[in-house]
Amino acid sequence: IGSDAEMTPLEFILKWRRPRFGERQGAQSFFNDLCAAVGHPAPAEYANPDIFTFEKYNNGGSADVYYEDHFAWEFKSRDAYLDDGMNQLLRYQIHLKTPPLLIVSSFRTIRIQTNFPGMETVRHEFPVSELDAPENLIKLHNAFHAPNEFRTDRTPENVTQETADILREIVIDMELRHDDPEKLARYLNRIIFCLYAESAGLLSEQAFTQTAARHYRNPARFDHAVRNLFTQMTNGGLFGFVNIGWFNGNLFDNADTIELSPGALQRLLEATGKNWRSIEPSIFGTLFERALNASKRSQLGAHYTGADDIAQVVDPVIMQPLRREWQTAKSEIDQLITTANDADAAQKRLESFRRRLSEVTVLDPACGSGNFLYVALRSLLDLEKEIIDYAAGKGWHGLHPQVKPDQMHGLEIDPYAAELARTALWIGYIQWHQSNGFAYNRQPILSPLNTIRQTDAILADGNTGNPQETPWPAAEFIIGNPPFLGSLPFRRELGDAYANAVYGLYGGRIPNASDFCCYWFEKARAQIENGQSRRAGLLATQAIRFQNNRRVLARIQETGNIFSAISDKDWILDGANVHISIICFDDGAETIRALDGRPVDLIHTDLTAGADLTQAQKLPENANISFAGDKKHGDFQIDQATAAEMLNRYNPNGKPNSDVVKPWLIGHDVNQKPGNRWIIDFGVSMPESEAAMYEAPFEYVRRNVKPKRDKHRDPRLRRYWWLHGAPRIAMRQALTGLPRYIVSSQVSKHRMFAWVDGHILPDSTLIVFARDDDYFFGLLHSRIHAVWAAALGTQLESRPRYIISTCFETFPFPNPTKEQQTAIAAAALELHTMRANALRDPQRTLTALYNNPPKWLTNAHAALDAAVAAAYNLPPNLDDAAILSHLLTLNQQRTP
Repeated sequence: IGSDAEMTPLEFILKWRRPRFGERQGAQSFFNDLCAAVGHPAPAEYANPDIFTFEKYNNGGSADVYYEDHFAWEFKSRDAYLDDGMNQLLRYQIHLKTPPLLIVSSFRTIRIQTNFPGMETVRHEFPVSELDAPENLIKLHNAFHAPNEFRTDRTPENVTQETADILREIVIDMELRHDDPEKLARYLNRIIFCLYAESAGLLSEQAFTQTAARHYRNPARFDHAVRNLFTQMTNGGLFGFVNIGWFNGNLFDNADTIELSPGALQRLLEATGKNWRSIEPSIFGTLFERALNASKRSQLGAHYTGADDIAQVVDPVIMQPLRREWQTAKSEIDQLITTANDADAAQKRLESFRRRLSEVTVLDPACGSGNFLYVALRSLLDLEKEIIDYAAGKGWHGLHPQVKPDQMHGLEIDPYAAELARTALWIGYIQWHQSNGFAYNRQPILSPLNTIRQTDAILADGNTGNPQETPWPAAEFIIGNPPFLGSLPFRRELGDAYANAVYGLYGGRIPNASDFCCYWFEKARAQIENGQSRRAGLLATQAIRFQNNRRVLARIQETGNIFSAISDKDWILDGANVHISIICFDDGAETIRALDGRPVDLIHTDLTAGADLTQAQKLPENANISFAGDKKHGDFQIDQATAAEMLNRYNPNGKPNSDVVKPWLIGHDVNQKPGNRWIIDFGVSMPESEAAMYEAPFEYVRRNVKPKRDKHRDPRLRRYWWLHGAPRIAMRQALTGLPRYIVSSQVSKHRMFAWVDGHILPDSTLIVFARDDDYFFGLLHSRIHAVWAAALGTQLESRPRYIISTCFETFPFPNPTKEQQTAIAAAALELHTMRANALRDPQRTLTALYNNPPKWLTNAHAALDAAVAAAYNLPPNLDDAAILSHLLTLNQQRTP
């Protein structure tokens, strides 16, 4: 390295070990000699002076040295000023194309800090007197010649995951010895903040790390030492010979500790070696919460909701209007300077907008561990930094961010999650300052975050005896991710008393069968209507677009408007992938509307634009044709061998068991391969005494179904334990006498229909159509019906769900001529015949066939689609929007 250099590293060390220059006189000479020591041309010798230069001017000042795509370098005369130099570079970097390395140096020390976007920040520091050490010389050489050698594959997310893994091991160890999880969680929360505070330079001289290193073999001594440390952090003071800053805040309001085990202390010592400065606050709370919650530990390695996802709520609700306000303010400031020549008035206008930002309030009424609030806080700080940079360009220097954590308000029922939210906000706030070049020197270092409240957001104090609504604090913006609980899980998980109390409070506003998240939407809507809030953005499962849930969106439209929505998005809930909708709404003031990223004039309550399909009504001619299949409510199913044995048995009534032992079909059998399933079915009203005459089937049900039915909350299911829970009387009547009928799996990747023999009992996972004609089969399997069903159905994860009341009962069938009806029937028969022949191949399933449709299948569907389109008097290749518009018109024309 440096074999062609004009100065050896040792010569450089000897020359600069006793510098006789100050910063101004010596900096450039020092740097030129350093270039010589690593074999690189000095800035004055470089081919392109714009690429590599001294005093690179930017909007807020100038970097001492700038080397494009390599580094920005700031020189200070003394080591004590290196932090200030790094802060300058952090402030300048955005105007210097974000160089991969930020370097500060004095005559004694060189500090290199990585700055690769989205990657872990790593600091390398060494004394100038040790420049000739191989490892140091390699680092300096790479800074000039190969800066990407500093790049690592580790992201802040990786660092955060590693810390959560270590904390999980500590928690598991400690849970065996302590039965107070909240106290343990609070103690670990303090430890985490100590580890972060050390890496951020707020906790002096590695006070916590050295304590762990000295006493990790002696839990009692470690506990005593940490208690003393926490005591000093409360008010500031001496910890041994180390001066401890004044932390204050809720986090250190007492010195409670828990004596850790030797194993936990060993894990803690590992944690002190991690790069806590680089943890990512937007996911830290989630990962730590999973570590502490035994029921969620299996999700620790699962995906999480990150800052980019959360920004899809924060940006449209909070930042877009504020950015518009800033653009207006900036235009006024520019005009005051250029037209009125009034710099004082211009500066006052800028300060007025900064004060506006410092008064913004944000509420997350289901804040969990604070992820949404942290992203909101960071976004406000980013905007304020943009304003400060703009001010610096006008010559107005010395501004410091005024946005603060206590502008964030949260409601959270879990006391530990609420505590985590406070910690995550403080860590994120401090981290933002230090990452953006603003020295963090406030005293006390923390202050109480009483704006995060531990409470039930819907039912005050969870009181079911005297139910009251929980009052929400006034806040300009509401954001969040309410619980994803459907109406039945809501009652099952929270109990009858809670559900009934909530129904009593809110039942006059939204249907009692609404999903749990709908109550957050209704309260946010009321906050806006009452002038307590301005805009809101909340998440829900896609079910909010349909049936009872949609009523809450209709109420939003009655008192305001949905101005932005994402109708279908993958999301992560407790480590599982779900499909959600993001809905942003206000009092109707917003005039710019966007659906799925596209501008639209109006967003309907089903989160569509264009034809308003929420206006589609049930059509009388479609009644009593489509049904949900039989729902058993118990283990009535039997395998083929058991069925065969029963079918060969004789009964005291002289009747065959084939009366009650029947072939059975579920949705999986239609989409994949038939499973030769059988079920015991005593019909819809057979008395117990008559059912007992079918001896073997009855005894099977008595042994396998009755014990669970005896414990069921529904008295009807307990009383009639031998009958299926929902035998679908109307369906059975409609199917009587039909040699075959049509089915489709209720939830299916592709909307496929199939014929079933009339003697087979369909399960509730199937949608049943009581028709046996090819013409009707063809209509159902047409693209026109598929488009309608997709638009009016729901989704389970990524698979469409067919809903009888919306997909079928509203669907306007054509009025074909006899010739058109014959053509549709012929095309449908041809499709079915070819498909049945292809499925004789044991390797093929219906789903596999449609995953990669062969040409003959696409041709058959094209022929069917053309025949159906002709019956509607439509061209065969009409787009989806036009199809929906035409069908909605037909529906409304036929609505009584």
